Amino acid sequence: MILPYLSIGFFYLCSQFMKDEGRNIFSVFDELLQKEDKELFLKQRGVTIWMTGLSGSGKTTIAKGLEKKLHQNGFLSQILDGDNIRTGINNNLGFTETDRIENIRRISEVSKLFNHCGVITINCFISPTIAIRQMARNIIGSENYVEAFVNTPLSICEQRDVKGLYKKARSGEIKDFTGVSAPFESPLLPEIEIKTENKSVEESVDKLFQFIKTKVSLNQ
Repeated sequence: MILPYLSIGFFYLCSQFMKDEGRNIFSVFDELLQKEDKELFLKQRGVTIWMTGLSGSGKTTIAKGLEKKLHQNGFLSQILDGDNIRTGINNNLGFTETDRIENIRRISEVSKLFNHCGVITINCFISPTIAIRQMARNIIGSENYVEAFVNTPLSICEQRDVKGLYKKARSGEIKDFTGVSAPFESPLLPEIEIKTENKSVEESVDKLFQFIKTKVSLNQ
């Protein structure tokens, strides 16, 4: 009979602790350097550029160009995509709906940490639904989240098909493939839309850079 009372006492103490500490139950974090301190040190704002679009739309290609252009202009950034996420921090996840959601959740949390350090993250993920992108925005924070829709027609993406994924999806070898056997929900109000059909990679990169520059410069 003692255990229930101990449990009640424990939860009471926790509730009092949380009440005393306010919203941040780990008050030690209040004593650490804040995001603004690190941004001043790097002379830039830490934001996440969330690039969404079909497989083969050009997300990673544009991201690589953007990273180089940011570097040339004195900005520190980090690309996150399936290649460096799925082989590392998320190598224990599969492609079930639950795992896909967890994949985006972890990416969002990592992005938030980078942003807190003043680093710009360039994220390249299909993230096919409005709901899953909203989850990412909520975790990262709307003030640090820039949604970039790389809008490329499915027919163009299939023509590119660098990894042969569309061919496998059409043959049934890959199930629930976005754009073929699973839907892609286009962003309703992205911060920026890049239509690559009639643009060169350089033009797409420059359009994104000119937009992002205003978001990451401290003097803006």
